Order: sequence, then C-alpha cells, then structure tokens
Amino acid sequence: MEDLGKIHQLIIHIFGRDFTFNVECMVMTWIVIIALLIFGYLAARKRNIIPNLLQLVGEMIIGIFYDLTEDALGEELGKKYAPLICGLFMFLFLCNWLGIFPHLEEPTKDLNTPLSYGIMGFILAHHAGIKAKGLKTYLKDYCEPMFIMAPLNVIGELAKVISISFRLFGNIMGGSIIILVVSYLTFNLVTPPFLNAFFGAFVGTIQAFVFTMLTLVYIAVQVA
Repeated sequence: MEDLGKIHQLIIHIFGRDFTFNVECMVMTWIVIIALLIFGYLAARKRNIIPNLLQLVGEMIIGIFYDLTEDALGEELGKKYAPLICGLFMFLFLCNWLGIFPHLEEPTKDLNTPLSYGIMGFILAHHAGIKAKGLKTYLKDYCEPMFIMAPLNVIGELAKVISISFRLFGNIMGGSIIILVVSYLTFNLVTPPFLNAFFGAFVGTIQAFVFTMLTLVYIAVQVA
C-alpha cells in the first residue's frame, strides 16, 4: 500500500522556475507511442489482398472508425477527422491496457494525460465549428435561446472538458486502486486475475471508446 499515490518526479529548474514532470507517465507514454509505431509499420509493410493478422486488425480498426466518423460528420469532414479519431482510440486503448502487463502502468492514471486530450478535443471541436459556421454564427449560438444564457452556455462547454477527462481518469485510477487494495488484503499471495482482466481489458476498452466517441460527438455538434 505504500506505493499508493507515490509519484516519481523529475524537477527541472529553468529561469528560476521549477517544472515538475511525472517520469513514470512520460516513460509509459513513450512505450505506447513506440508500440503503436511498430504496429503501424508491421501492419502496413507487406499489404496483401489476403491480409495477415496485423493487417487485418489494422484494417478493421480503421474501417470501423472511418465509418463512425463519416456517419457523424459526413463524407468530406469524415475523411478529414477520421485519422484523428482512429489514432485517439488506439492511443487510449493501449494506454488503458498497459496496466495488465507486469511492472507497467497506465499513462491515463495521471490526470494530465486525459485532461490534455480533453483540451485537444475541445479546441479541435470549436475550431471546426468556427470554420463550418463562420465566427459570427458561431458566437451567436452561445446566445441561444436568449442573450442572458451566454455565460451558462460557455460554462457548459468548458464543463465538457472536465467531464470527459475526469471520467477516463476516475475509471482507470479507480480500477488500479481496487486491484492494489485487494492484492494488499490477500498479502499479495492472490492477485485476482479477473480484476486485471475486467479493469484493464474491459473497462479500459470501453473508456477509450467512450472518450473517443464523445470527442467525435463534440466535433459533430459544433459543425452541425
């Protein structure tokens, strides 16, 4: 239990200010990025009409999220945003699965990771809304149904970032805490495999999909 809440930090002094970095999160994030790059290279290296396993998995993931993006945004915008939506899911999916493997931790256990992607989705959605509607119409939407509702509409949009980020963070961190507590109560003699499978594989996959779909929905709402 002594590991609960323990964070390995790297503190760098620059221009009289201290910048603190979560070393474990950074290392795990790079593991995910390298794994995705290797997967992409191997899946696309020798493409055949009869695909191998990696090519089949890659084509299946791309096909699913391209279809979902086109259904939500239309064909033109779908082709533009589908790579983002597909890449976002694959990254979060692997981040959430990382904790299944011994001595590895989920980068999404650090709030900075889901919050960063929540902010990214927020910026992209509103950028898409301005491009699709024009700045005047975009700003006018915040005054619906009446002008005095503008502050509440702005707060509602900002709340989406908090909601989507803390949902992912809470589920992943909560699962890790439950596994750690159960392992401690059983004196580390029995680590229930179904807990790792449930929180790592099932919940991790669901939360990656939910986060990705909410990002897609936010973009769709802004361009509608």
